[in-house]
Amino acid sequence: MHRTLSLAIAATAVAVTAIPGGPVAATPDSVQWGPCSERATPQKAALPPLECSTLKVPLDYRDPDGRQIEIAISRLASKVPSQRRGVLLTSPGGPGITGLGYPAVLAGSGLPQEVLDSYDLIGFDPRGVGRSTPVTCDLTPEQQARGNVPPYAHTAADVAREAPNARAVAEQCATSRTAWMLPHTTTANTARDMDRIRAALGEPRLSYLGASYGSYLGAVYTTMFPKRSDRIVLDSNLGPGGYDVTAMRLLARGMEDRFPDFAAFAAARPEYGLGATPERVKAKFFDLAERLETEPVQGFDATWFRGVTFDRLYSDADMPLVARVWQALDAGQAPPATPAFPNMENFMAARFSVICGDNRWPQTVRQYQRNVAVDRLKYPMLGGATAGIGPCAFWPDERVEPPVRIGHRGPSNVLMVQNERDPGTPLAGAQKLRRAFGKRATLVTADQGGHGVYPFGPSACANDAATAFLTTGRRPSQDLACAAEPSK
Repeated sequence: MHRTLSLAIAATAVAVTAIPGGPVAATPDSVQWGPCSERATPQKAALPPLECSTLKVPLDYRDPDGRQIEIAISRLASKVPSQRRGVLLTSPGGPGITGLGYPAVLAGSGLPQEVLDSYDLIGFDPRGVGRSTPVTCDLTPEQQARGNVPPYAHTAADVAREAPNARAVAEQCATSRTAWMLPHTTTANTARDMDRIRAALGEPRLSYLGASYGSYLGAVYTTMFPKRSDRIVLDSNLGPGGYDVTAMRLLARGMEDRFPDFAAFAAARPEYGLGATPERVKAKFFDLAERLETEPVQGFDATWFRGVTFDRLYSDADMPLVARVWQALDAGQAPPATPAFPNMENFMAARFSVICGDNRWPQTVRQYQRNVAVDRLKYPMLGGATAGIGPCAFWPDERVEPPVRIGHRGPSNVLMVQNERDPGTPLAGAQKLRRAFGKRATLVTADQGGHGVYPFGPSACANDAATAFLTTGRRPSQDLACAAEPSK
């Protein structure tokens, strides 16, 4: 069965493919850059080359001289030393995905030249991920195929049936060969790693551009290190609790927020045959999901259908693919191929490590049954999945520290940019983070859909605000709502 329901929780709308290999080691107070090997796939050859290195950091910051792990870092250096004002650390999101290639992706995706001139762009693989010291849960191919979100639960019995699978993954993570990393693979420790990167680069302060989960990582960093934070841009924002149970359930609202954009797209194109009105396109979604629950098409079932629909609505450019997938399934044919997520085992293991380690999740099957009963009615397209039970319900109790509380103390140096109809980090969560920051932040919302604003989206209003802040330090005097603009 093709059952992976990844929900694209990991990434922004742009894939990150530049993976360095064999980096040069760095000392605690300096970084020696070397060439990155295995830079990119052939189709990404136009991206600018990066330099790479590694940095050793403490596994446990309570024991700074104890066991060390490695953090892989990359650089796209400014070519105009007279205009360079510092470093801009970047994160494409996650948790669980590589960020080493992200500076090149940003440069290749339209990051303005004045930003590239003003900063050395720095990428990194967070602890537990990729070329940094990685974690594993020894997930089997079948477990990987199940994905990182439970199947849609229609009944309380469905939730109960999924619980043993969730428990098995949690137990594997807790007994894997990297279980020693679990208590320390957290957002707070990744933020501490970021400050080690800053110090190793010899910079008094750190500017930052982070999207999706990277918004929460940046919020945690500037909360923990307010005096070392320079210009902080948070794109596609999670709520102040990060990827907690609330954020997971909010993904179902994100689907409901975003889906009307696709319904209008499909209804305006009769060649797909998915419905002449947005209402009929939505009815087709439920019709296909119901049919695929009982009779998958060549192994493609309802879980896969819901997941790929949600995933591919992260970007307007993928709407034709979504429509073709629906069209094929409706005709009983295998859908067109969709790209596989790279290094799925490490992605899932790292993601579980962070989201389960950052926060405590409900620990009883009954609580997830109640959540599913509520969300299935409130957000019927996806609520029965995102409210379901996962490994965090059975995670080891050990916690090194409580979650970082995002608040208003610190300099007013945060710019938040947010799409109004973002499926992965819905506007409702961004508004909660904005309230938590108080006077520290300004929020710019764009009347557009999809996941990822800067520099990928069509809103010149939002993009110009981010560019102006990064290059001049000026932000809008108050929260700004950008009107809809034509797509690029």
